[in-house]
Parts: sequence; structure tokens; C-alpha cells
Amino acid sequence: MVNLHSILQEHKPLNNERALTDSRKAPTLPSASYSEIPDLFFDTILTSYKLNRVEIIVLMYLYRKVWCKPNLYRIYGISQLMSLTEMAKGLNILIDDVYGSLLKLEELGFISTVRSGQYFVRKFFLKEYDEYFAQTYDDFEI
Repeated sequence: MVNLHSILQEHKPLNNERALTDSRKAPTLPSASYSEIPDLFFDTILTSYKLNRVEIIVLMYLYRKVWCKPNLYRIYGISQLMSLTEMAKGLNILIDDVYGSLLKLEELGFISTVRSGQYFVRKFFLKEYDEYFAQTYDDFEI
């Protein structure tokens, strides 16, 4: 009687060994990134202020630049933008819509322009909420 185990050991696979070992590896899944946004935004800001889609996108973009990503100016609540044109391209929004949104967000008190390309963004969106949650900005206050 033929020993099946010895036959299989002698048999050479048609594919190379590397392909066999690669197929045994567990597939790597992409990892998701997360941004921490206070519930205050969803519970109060979105319901109390009628922001349009572009205004919300611009506000969240600036908020993430200041508070959710590495930022040298975080303690001051400031975001440094290299180019509004690049921001508009990245967000797939017309530059005129970005300008209009920045003006409206500034009127409502969500952001302030420090100088061209530099924006002050409150951690809790409005001055009264910053005060309520005792948020300070290391001698920078608008």
C-alpha cells in the first residue's frame, strides 16, 4: 500500500513557495482615523444655527486643523492655512463659496481672522460655551 503522506511530501507545487506564503498571510485592513468633535456641535450648534453644507464643511475643516491634528498653535486656537485655494480644491468647493462661508462663520462668532490665512477657532465654537467649559487661550483672546 502506498503511503499518501510520503507522496505529498515529494510533490512540488506548481506555484512558487513565495506565492503560497503570501496567500497565508492575513489581509491587512485600512485603519480609520478619528477626529474628536464635542457633542455640543451636534446637539446645540447644528440645531440652533442654520448653517448650510459648505459652512459646516469649512467650520469642520478649520476645527480639525486646530483641535484634531498636530498644530503648533493649538494653545492659541489658531490654524495656519497656506492657501484658501488649496483648501477649496481639497474640499471640492468653489473658492467664492469658501470666502462666503468664512464671512458667515465670522459673523456668527465661530471663527475670527487673525491675519490673512490665519484663523482663530474656538474649542467650543462660541465664546459663551468656551467660558462655560473654562476654555482659555494663553493670552490670545478675540
